[in-house]
Amino acid sequence: MAPPAPLTPVSSILNLGPASEAAFARAGIHSAEEIREMGADAAYLRLIEAGTQPHFIGYYVLVMGLQGRPWNDCQGEEKKALRVKFDRLKAQARASVGADHALDAALAAIGVIPKRP
Repeated sequence: MAPPAPLTPVSSILNLGPASEAAFARAGIHSAEEIREMGADAAYLRLIEAGTQPHFIGYYVLVMGLQGRPWNDCQGEEKKALRVKFDRLKAQARASVGADHALDAALAAIGVIPKRP
């Protein structure tokens, strides 16, 4: 049986760099394969739930990168549709982790409260 293929870094996804890689790692996502398997929406939701401040550009940069497209390729109706999806993700995150999710994530990171799954 052949050993499993090595995982590729998050920063191998077009448009994503070291800062994105670090944010995904804080959210428990450590490879490009994990993000591709989850899809942009689930991966971005995990970022928000882990305490990353939601930002529309960050969301569509991820969506475009997973499609192999440059971030600035997102325009017009496509961008409007992604904004609707982004707003739904933010609302979903607020409902699932509450208003203090950033504080909870920071407290969990230093061991004061248990980490959320």
